[in-house]
Amino acid sequence: MNTSILFNKSFRFAALASVVALGAFGASNSFAADSATANSTADVITPIAIDSVNDLAFGRFVVNGAIGTVTIATDSSRSATEGVVLSSTGPTTSAATFEVTGGGSATYSIGLTNTTLTSTGGAAMPWDTISSLETSNSTTAADVTSGTLTTEGKQTIHLGGILSVGATQIAGTYEGTVTATVEYN
Repeated sequence: MNTSILFNKSFRFAALASVVALGAFGASNSFAADSATANSTADVITPIAIDSVNDLAFGRFVVNGAIGTVTIATDSSRSATEGVVLSSTGPTTSAATFEVTGGGSATYSIGLTNTTLTSTGGAAMPWDTISSLETSNSTTAADVTSGTLTTEGKQTIHLGGILSVGATQIAGTYEGTVTATVEYN
């Protein structure tokens, strides 16, 4: 047999197989997938928290037959109006204080909910809140509604109040609560 004919047939077969293989692989390369990567991050911060440090105490007083008020300023000073005479005996009067902690330099909102002081016999005295982020002699019914934590993540809320006393307020011990709520902005 002539080797050149065999070589030509083998060469043609090999060339044909190469073309088929190249076409198949070349086609898959033209449809190759591509990808990209993005970074993911998360920043977990310290939860905001609030703790009661001191209670609000209006102290002892006497009603003189006329309506009046007892005011505890945010610096714990006390004053009275109209038909109320303050007593210098009895428990210490004070503004309430709340310590707020959380992420350093974070801003937050403040909500205050107060209740009426009620005696065991059911008599009541409503009161309005006075709040500040500083121990000022604030005596006007107004509330601070936001704050900014220090770089260490702390701040104090000072809370006083204006207690409305009736002209015939029944003698007794009156109790109630005030709730301070904080939330990150």
